[in-house]
Amino acid sequence: MNDFLSNYALFLAEAVTVVVAILAVVAGLVLLSRRKARHAGHVEVSDVNRQFEAAGDTIEALRLPKKAHKTLLKRRKAEQKARLEQAEAQPCTYLIDFKGDIRASPVAALREEVSAILQVAKPGDEVLLRLESPGGMVNRYGLAAAQLLRLRDAKLPLTAMVDSVAASGGYLMAAAADKIVASPFALVGSIGVIAQIPNFHRWLQARDIDWEQFTAGKYKRTVSLFGENTDAGRDKLREELEEIHARFRDFVQERRPRLDMDKVATGEAWLGSQALELGLVDELATSDDIIRSACQRGRVLHISYQRKLKLPERVRLSAQTAWDEIRQPPGPLG
Repeated sequence: MNDFLSNYALFLAEAVTVVVAILAVVAGLVLLSRRKARHAGHVEVSDVNRQFEAAGDTIEALRLPKKAHKTLLKRRKAEQKARLEQAEAQPCTYLIDFKGDIRASPVAALREEVSAILQVAKPGDEVLLRLESPGGMVNRYGLAAAQLLRLRDAKLPLTAMVDSVAASGGYLMAAAADKIVASPFALVGSIGVIAQIPNFHRWLQARDIDWEQFTAGKYKRTVSLFGENTDAGRDKLREELEEIHARFRDFVQERRPRLDMDKVATGEAWLGSQALELGLVDELATSDDIIRSACQRGRVLHISYQRKLKLPERVRLSAQTAWDEIRQPPGPLG
């Protein structure tokens, strides 16, 4: 009897151990999935019409007598109700933002925002892009422009609005739009390419420090940070820059055929008023004017992709941004 009880207790302990182990694994998987879900991004949508109305209501509450303000609010509610009933019949305008840096960091969010718009857009809808970028890495801004072309391919009218700057890679993005609107003193253009890198070869040589670099392929590395640069390497880099510049020119010319590329593709940037004369932009206005006008025509929704960053990611991005401010990354910049 004692042997039976001992064996039974041992079996029971083993069974409990197995069950606990399974539950621990399941709990770990659930916790991991929740963590991933927490850090996964999501698209946020806000009603721009209501934001404008809320700002106006705040001012009206202080400006008007209490009774007149209540009457105004009742009328506004009736207008909102009527607008919501007609919402399906009215065209919708989608507003997205792109505030670029050297690495065009918001391009991942831009991809998600464009995909979300394409998922729900209907004929008659349009997109407004509030753009601010001094340019940066060619491949990254080329990808950003390609994302905007998805909207044009879907027959959605796209307007790029430049309040401050859209230069180089920023203008590459703007050229992907059907219409470019700039404020009078915005900087626009800079259709050119630049690459620059310091060289410490002579400094190392003076201190008897050798720098060894091994490559396979004649032009795997054209110029070096620590090695000795050759005329052949410099010539090859210039050739690559000219090729990228030619592609840049062709991209802009294809979408804005009336531009005199020999005149504007010099790397210069112009103020908005000058850019209008040159044909780099189509209209002088601020983004606020364009957005308010869209609100008067119909509904305007602001689309924003948000992703919760972990602390190490936030620290890394802050450090990267600060570093980019004082140093340009290697490779051609548009």
